[in-house]
Amino acid sequence: MGTEMNGEPTRPDGPSDLNDEQYEILAAFRRSLREFLTFSDGAAVAEGLTGQQHQALLAIRGRGAPVSIGEIAEELGILNHSTVGLVARLVERDMVRRWPLPEDRRRIMVELRPLGIEVLSRISMQNLREIERLAAQLAQVREKVLQLRAQTNSDEVLSAASQK
Repeated sequence: MGTEMNGEPTRPDGPSDLNDEQYEILAAFRRSLREFLTFSDGAAVAEGLTGQQHQALLAIRGRGAPVSIGEIAEELGILNHSTVGLVARLVERDMVRRWPLPEDRRRIMVELRPLGIEVLSRISMQNLREIERLAAQLAQVREKVLQLRAQTNSDEVLSAASQK
């Protein structure tokens, strides 16, 4: 962003310009996401896990069947070798079990053990309650988006009609 001769910052022109209300909506949405992630990581820490360990347990459970190291890595957006270490720490805590596929011993499969299921369930119950709390905030954000969209659409219609 440059500056004009009067020292005021210049704004980009064109259809990508957003108004103050749109930025407020985006900021409120990101704040809600951060609140949830902070809450969720805190719930994991209270159970003796890191946020990433909790995410790994959730990724495994979310697939509903044994998953490969590669699938966990993809779900978490981390590298395979990082996932190997993450899974190893969960194995040490008896939260997951891992084994090589008989037909391709390079491919390591992972599933939850009873302790992992129990801990994940407690964290997930807390997270669902937090999502319910945040849902009211997000409903307000959604309503603002819809109002803004309706206003923008009517402005576009009026603009097009005045150009005819």
